Amino acid sequence: MSHPILVSACLLGLATRYDGRSKYNEKVRHYLQQHKMIPIPVCPEQLAGLPTPRPMTFFAEGSGAEVLNGSGLVIRTDQTDMNTVFVQGAKETLKIAQLTGCTHALFKDGSPSCGVHRICRQGSKVAGQGITTALLQRNGLQIISEEDL
Repeated sequence: MSHPILVSACLLGLATRYDGRSKYNEKVRHYLQQHKMIPIPVCPEQLAGLPTPRPMTFFAEGSGAEVLNGSGLVIRTDQTDMNTVFVQGAKETLKIAQLTGCTHALFKDGSPSCGVHRICRQGSKVAGQGITTALLQRNGLQIISEEDL
């Protein structure tokens, strides 16, 4: 029996990243086939209405959990506060998970939305989760990154 799984659209070869490119990953495709999973492609940033390409975004303070709690800050390179937009994208992604019966996600590590183990904070890669990952985990989803495969 096949099971649906949320997957960062960029890992599936869709040009959804901030720079207008993809991060197609053959290991992801193989993992999905091997486990008979049906990928549900998502890009929380596009779901929030952001264009592609778009300015790079990173954490100025905290990580995804802190943004959800009101104490973190995710900004664009021009210093624009992006918390509201990124939380909206996370909420839309959660709706898709609920509509499709997804209990798992396979996300792109390092992303301010999808980061599973690490994020970018003020130019450095640090341990932490993206905003969408944090929200989905709070709602019971199990999340891995392409780096876990």
